[in-house]
Amino acid sequence: MAARLPVWYIPHGGGPCFFMDPPAGAPNAWKGMEAYLRGIPASVGARPRAILVISAHWRESRPTVTGAAAPALIYDYRGLPPHTYQLKYPAPGDPALAAEVVRRLGDAGIEAGVDGARGLDHGVFIPLMLLYPQADIPVVQLSLIESLDPARHIAVGRALEPLRDEGVLILATGMSFHNLQNFYGADARVLTVAEKFDAWLTGAATAADPSVRAAALEQWEQATGARFSHPYEDHLIPLMVAAGAAGEDRGVRDYSDHVFGVPVSGYRFG
Repeated sequence: MAARLPVWYIPHGGGPCFFMDPPAGAPNAWKGMEAYLRGIPASVGARPRAILVISAHWRESRPTVTGAAAPALIYDYRGLPPHTYQLKYPAPGDPALAAEVVRRLGDAGIEAGVDGARGLDHGVFIPLMLLYPQADIPVVQLSLIESLDPARHIAVGRALEPLRDEGVLILATGMSFHNLQNFYGADARVLTVAEKFDAWLTGAATAADPSVRAAALEQWEQATGARFSHPYEDHLIPLMVAAGAAGEDRGVRDYSDHVFGVPVSGYRFG
């Protein structure tokens, strides 16, 4: 029996930020996040047999997994230096794991499907280039559900929790603050509101009772600063999958930083 692997909700940065020259006025903006991501494999505790990633950048009417044996990359960013469209991450896919994900979701009463043509978006391959740069571990991506309903995503995570006992590393990637109009050069007003939401989110994600955690996350919109921090919640909802897959494991905030003046957090469960 393989040891149970932790599950993470991690920030994936801004596009291919870790592989670009930093902003002239903020040369260390992404350094702390990069160091955090590079350090995660040491915390995993074992080499995963496969990685299942839930990114903010793919939404379907039902949970859908990539089924390609050799997934391509989707450079879903615009107007960046040419070399960022030449980045490579030739990790194999895992069609058998994709089928297993669909089966487990089906057993939980959640209709799911496989997309055999879709590649991996930047919310997958950019952080993985830091975590596992050798690109030798199979990777499968799982979509969000178009409705972005938090309870449904927690249920998806719960159905997939047993994969953690089978050598599958579950990574949910997004950003704990994702108001792009107020991200760069945040003023005092922005910081105050963002700090309040970050504190609430940390309290919810690290609640000792998993039922309290789930109830809080399902009602995230009621938190102070919630809609300001996430005008559109696609970068927050992956956390719900991670929290569901956490099972009885308590969350800890294992990353906390200010990026361009606003707080950004990451959470580990298990």
